[in-house]
Amino acid sequence: MVRPQRIVRTGVALAVLAPMVAGCSLLGTDADGEADTVVLLTHDSFSLPQELFDAFEESTGIRIDHRAQGDAGSLTTSVVLTKDDPLGDVVFGIDNTFASRAIDASVFTDFEAAVAVPEEFRYPGSAALTPIDYGDVCINIDTRFFAENDIAEPETLDDLLSENHRDLTVVQNPATSSPGLAFLLATVETFGDGWQDYWTALRDNGVRVADGWTQAYYGDFSGTDGDGNRPIVVSYASSPPAEAGEDGTPPPTRALDATCFRQIEYAGVLAGTEKPAEAGQVIDFLLSPEVQEAFPDNMYVFPVVEGTPLPDAYEKYAPAPANPITMSPERIGDNRDQWISEWRSLVLG
Repeated sequence: MVRPQRIVRTGVALAVLAPMVAGCSLLGTDADGEADTVVLLTHDSFSLPQELFDAFEESTGIRIDHRAQGDAGSLTTSVVLTKDDPLGDVVFGIDNTFASRAIDASVFTDFEAAVAVPEEFRYPGSAALTPIDYGDVCINIDTRFFAENDIAEPETLDDLLSENHRDLTVVQNPATSSPGLAFLLATVETFGDGWQDYWTALRDNGVRVADGWTQAYYGDFSGTDGDGNRPIVVSYASSPPAEAGEDGTPPPTRALDATCFRQIEYAGVLAGTEKPAEAGQVIDFLLSPEVQEAFPDNMYVFPVVEGTPLPDAYEKYAPAPANPITMSPERIGDNRDQWISEWRSLVLG
């Protein structure tokens, strides 16, 4: 998963991390008083203020060594292929579109977090994955374009097939992009057996396919500061706040609520780790109030812990969709590769 990385909040009250580990021994501190190291494997978009990691190390004696492994798909593949000789101790960033692959390979050991997470975010039938954050992949539009050209804004997936919207849409390849895969799943869930007909019509209406989110959003989309000429793009419900002006000017973009597909990101303790207790403390760290509150501004996702305050820009410009499109991880796992193959033949030829 790739997202804009404009970090706007680093002034965190670090001392309040201490209650998170109250009652816990300094598991990561060795006999010489040196901090132990836990290797955290993530996707490339993982980003949090360094102050949070420093405070965690001071509180627990555990130093987190963060190692990025590519996008969510690459991260999943990496931990599956190396499960017998793991590259780390704990993983963050595998989402519900790829999670079944890791579960089926028995990559993780069961873990119960110290913080309660709503049932709606939990991976069904398994205690091996802990929900950390969630987001929604949605169609985003450049509202200025439609106003200036006196064209009706789309609201639904079907609207993208309108003659008025010919040659206006850019999506990502689901074989190489996490949001691209989420959008494909949204169309499968929405149109059922007719999803291929939908993509045939979208192809014939001039859809452009980019390899990844960065190219589509910053290269092809007209709603950013780039030179793109497509006012419709697959992005996130949380993308509009990134386009809001520093002076409070509303963003020139908005997400289409009826097109949103729910993504949930998980963390898990690798089954082959020699430090399961310390790895578990890292997961509890990711669920701590300070880290949960930092996620929106730093990674443009929503926290899973109830009661976590959101930035004002989220309240104004990125309300969570009321009824996001969802699909069970089992169905995704059973059909993902086939759907991608069929999409590739249909759209790319």
